[in-house]
Amino acid sequence: MNNVERHQYILKQIERNGHVSVVDLCDSLKVSSVTIRKDLQFLEDAGILFRTHGGATNVNPYQKDRPINEKANIHADVKQRIGREAAKMVEPNDSIIIASGTTMQYFAKEIHPQGALTVITSAINVTLELIKHEHVDIIQLGGPVRRTSSSIIGSYAEDLLSDFFCSKVFIGVDGIDFDFGITTTNAHEALLNRKMMNSAHKTIVLADSSKFDRKSLGKISDLSKIDMIISDNIPLKYQQLFDNLGIEYKIC
Repeated sequence: MNNVERHQYILKQIERNGHVSVVDLCDSLKVSSVTIRKDLQFLEDAGILFRTHGGATNVNPYQKDRPINEKANIHADVKQRIGREAAKMVEPNDSIIIASGTTMQYFAKEIHPQGALTVITSAINVTLELIKHEHVDIIQLGGPVRRTSSSIIGSYAEDLLSDFFCSKVFIGVDGIDFDFGITTTNAHEALLNRKMMNSAHKTIVLADSSKFDRKSLGKISDLSKIDMIISDNIPLKYQQLFDNLGIEYKIC
């Protein structure tokens, strides 16, 4: 095949399957991985596809910010299942940190504390859910409000976190990338999430399956820095990576 024929073949495979892998294309087209990567780079430069780790897709892997009301209705049933599974991780007389995001709100709704519970959170919607419980002590971080996530960001919240250490931090993300790690659409929120991770013994990421192979502006951390991921589905290549890194994962 010449260049044009290879490009047409690649685009047909993506149209049919939604994605392609370099390995599969090498086997099918009987060419080197270098040739395939050049083909994918050419097609991405032309705005026809998006390169991902080990392949390409027709879905933009870059996550942009959206209003919280819009995000709350996306994958709502999945977020509820993830939240219910995460709530099982909350122990009697626990002290935890909850970050921002709509998945965190679903998580907060599923928390039914046994004994006392102390929650530190940047998320206003999480506070409104947990304030209903008599035996939950809430420490609401203060500072500027980020409207699109209904949460607090900034140096005041970051400084306050240095005075605490909790058993777990629960973080929602906008993207999980094989190489780049976990990300969110706001750089200030990414920094605050990183501070939260430093103030907790264990980091638990809650993310629906649409977040895999996506990345956003603000990097929170490398994947190696997290301890557990809870999702409705995890691609096999990520399961293998998590096994290699010693990251626990739950599929609900």
